[in-house]
Amino acid sequence: MAVNALPLSAVVAVIGAGAMGAGIAQVAAVAGHPVRLLDNRPGAAQQAIEGIRAQLGKLADKGKMTAEAARAAGERLQAAENLAQLADAGLVVEAIVENLEVKRALFRDLEAVVGGHCIFGTNTSSISVTAIGAGLQNAGRLAGLHFFNPAPLMALVEVVSGLATDAAVAETLFATAAAWGKTPVHAKSTPGFIVNRVARPFYAEGLRLLHEGAADCATIDAVVREAGGFRMGPFELMDMIGHDVNFAVTRSVWNAFFNDQRFLPSLIQQELVDAGFLGRKTGRGFYSYAAGAERPAPSTAAAAAVPAQITVYGTTALAQALVSRLQAASVTFTQAEATADGCVAQAGDAALYQTDGRSATQRAQATDVANTVLVDLALDYGRATRLAVAAARQASASARDAAIGLLQAAGWAVSEFNDVPGLAVMRTVAMLANEAADAVNQGVCDARGADAAMRLGVNYPCGPLAWADAVGVEQIDTVLRHLGRFYGEDRYRISPLIQQAVYAESTLHV
Repeated sequence: MAVNALPLSAVVAVIGAGAMGAGIAQVAAVAGHPVRLLDNRPGAAQQAIEGIRAQLGKLADKGKMTAEAARAAGERLQAAENLAQLADAGLVVEAIVENLEVKRALFRDLEAVVGGHCIFGTNTSSISVTAIGAGLQNAGRLAGLHFFNPAPLMALVEVVSGLATDAAVAETLFATAAAWGKTPVHAKSTPGFIVNRVARPFYAEGLRLLHEGAADCATIDAVVREAGGFRMGPFELMDMIGHDVNFAVTRSVWNAFFNDQRFLPSLIQQELVDAGFLGRKTGRGFYSYAAGAERPAPSTAAAAAVPAQITVYGTTALAQALVSRLQAASVTFTQAEATADGCVAQAGDAALYQTDGRSATQRAQATDVANTVLVDLALDYGRATRLAVAAARQASASARDAAIGLLQAAGWAVSEFNDVPGLAVMRTVAMLANEAADAVNQGVCDARGADAAMRLGVNYPCGPLAWADAVGVEQIDTVLRHLGRFYGEDRYRISPLIQQAVYAESTLHV
């Protein structure tokens, strides 16, 4: 039987009038609910309501809602002075400090005030919903209702079920979030839920690349943006989030998973936190935000000559983009059938391959092709503006220059990396897909929920599982196997879900 959303007559109480609490209150009021906002700081709730009303007025001025709708939503907001004034609430959402004992105490106090029908929602981003509800007489009424900041703009809501959460409660919150215009996804209460867990490799692989000297921050960020299609690279995003916050989440997930190496924190980020270089908010992180500071430019290879002899092999995404772009640039080349070793193009003495998780040096030795040059993954090679490459140590300088000249002739800016396995985009996407697959395999969410969460919660250009399907699950499996062998670390162990998809010759979205 379908579970309905809370009726609009139901009072929604929000506890905590900070940015998240105020945002949630705004969403509920705009949806049509009477809303009561409570904060333990004198005057904070009323101040937040005035701010919400001003924001609604701006939305009306911009034509994003009618003046009447803005006025009505504003009138539905009321400041509460104590818990007793929330007695008739149908839903209470807490958005207070991230402290387990404080949250437990609040819900215990609420249980003595509200009716038995009232649902409890916690906006926690990192604390176990099971643990929060453990002190309640009826823990079944509590679930996570995790909005993303800013709540009025971000579409995703994680509906998180703890061990004791009643299924009907989770379904009611799911339906309610959908009625509020959000895109809800179900999640199980495990460390990081979906987004904060699956997103860890985006930062971790960037930090690993920097630690290994693959390239500088600006270059890695540029490749992740311009080839990977992400809105921000890992270093600029960490600077925006704040290293104290990002590092704390990483440590929280790492500790909660009993120090699983997949979530190992970075010494580089630890140093930034210790130094107080927390990013934009302190004026310095990976980049300087001081007045007049210039953003460093990514490393871009100098112009190289177009090779006299170019052959493009096969019909892979990279090969097809090469053909199309070379034709558009009126560059002479020939085409040939795919090769057994996966060579994408021959440019002079250089043999170009898409990275498969091995270093160029390792691959050159294994295949006896000294002039091996590897090209990174791109979300869409046709639209990408920059590609990362790495040449084998055995490769001649002329072969490296020929490979660069070919890619430049096809219209890509080229960033040459020191020879690290998997380069930037490929290893990041493989690890994101691996973590998403593990979340699905462990019952945290389903495949559609994992992809929706990452697209809507952190604005990824593509869900990691859909991206893995597009690249080819077998290719992702190969990349992870090669990374695991190269580093000899459990960090790159392959999710059973990916392995099963390879065995079944199926996709991750089955």
